[in-house]
Amino acid sequence: MPVEPVITTPEPASPPRKKPFYTGLSFQVLAGVAVAVILGYVNPTMAISMKPLGDVFIRMITMIITLVIFCTLVTGIAGMEDMKKVGRVGGKALLYFELVSTMALLIGLLVGNLAHPGSGFNIDPKTLDARAVAEYAGQAKAQNITDFLVHIIPNTIVDAFSKGDILQVLLVSVLFGFALSIAGPRCKPLLDVMESLTRAVFGVVAILMRFAPIGAFGAMAFTIGKYGLASLGPLVKLIATLYLTSLFFVVVVLGLIARAAGFGILKFLWFIREEILLVLATSSSEPALPNLMAKLERLGCSKALVGLVVPTGYTFNADGTSLYMTLAALFVAQATGTHLTLIQQFTILGVALLTSKGASGVQGAAFIALVATMMVIPTIPVAGMALILGIDRFLSMCRAAVNMIGNAVATVVVARWENELDRGALAQQLAGHQAAPEASQPI
Repeated sequence: MPVEPVITTPEPASPPRKKPFYTGLSFQVLAGVAVAVILGYVNPTMAISMKPLGDVFIRMITMIITLVIFCTLVTGIAGMEDMKKVGRVGGKALLYFELVSTMALLIGLLVGNLAHPGSGFNIDPKTLDARAVAEYAGQAKAQNITDFLVHIIPNTIVDAFSKGDILQVLLVSVLFGFALSIAGPRCKPLLDVMESLTRAVFGVVAILMRFAPIGAFGAMAFTIGKYGLASLGPLVKLIATLYLTSLFFVVVVLGLIARAAGFGILKFLWFIREEILLVLATSSSEPALPNLMAKLERLGCSKALVGLVVPTGYTFNADGTSLYMTLAALFVAQATGTHLTLIQQFTILGVALLTSKGASGVQGAAFIALVATMMVIPTIPVAGMALILGIDRFLSMCRAAVNMIGNAVATVVVARWENELDRGALAQQLAGHQAAPEASQPI
């Protein structure tokens, strides 16, 4: 008697278990910041001693950034068959950067004239301690276009990497990428090694990002302990003006640009929330650069385009710094009773277009750039910068975050222009349909 086969239906695969919320990078960074604020308020002395934790984390990320830029840019350019496309992408990106940065400078100038954040101070410049700003004034140099272009070329290739100058590393990376592309199959083994090195570098980044909550805690604890929440009181109008203006710029200006490119700004901000929190806590956009590049690739932007646009944007697309520079310059003029004509205000804007370049990512660089800008208008007392020196850390948090967000939006926009964007992946990731891996896991 034949035996009928037993038909078994496979059990449906169980959905992947969702990780507990407390294992997420965003929660851990937020928790670190919250504990830091409490410690800074309760025990300022101990909070100030936490500064090395933040400094060490930033240095750990900074030490790997030049390798991240070099590897991604070289492999990206070498992977592009059409070298004309590299020039076209770079040209479009630079055009976008200049247009949006100029818009940010104009908005800062407009808000400064409307809100008058420095009115009511009536400070005599002679009573200010000029020594507090002397160190920054010594570092500030009035840089013309020729000086800027000469600075791009490093003394040696090693010098570009040892100094960590992003602009110089960009030049070296572009040259190497072009050379590998021109050589073609003869350099294929070297290109394979570069791609393997890229994966290894991002593996190092994944390890380092596990320390992000500790670094965020140390940086924020120092800020609150050193300056205190009470120090914000007299200058709360300037701080509120910058933060509200930045919020308007991100939600409205960048929001309209994002909508034109086919995505919503709020969902995009949520997608890069870990990077935003990290930048706010450390007051620097550099620690978020490696993870931001990995996330933009996951969002559907091509690897080659991300490798080209993001590092370039970190130098040329400082939207937050642009907002800060014109707004802060008007604040100092208003606080010291210095009248600025319309021509003088536009002179500040024109100079800031140049001095703001290269000010993103590095703590304090925007302050130095602002001093250099104000030195062009002798009627503004540079000593007036001492007014905002004590709160510059709080202002730096805002401008660094806007710099990073503006750079991320720019990358997606340029990718859309060049048809280097997977719109399906973009929609899927922003909708949250896929379980988004940890931002600290770029590979």
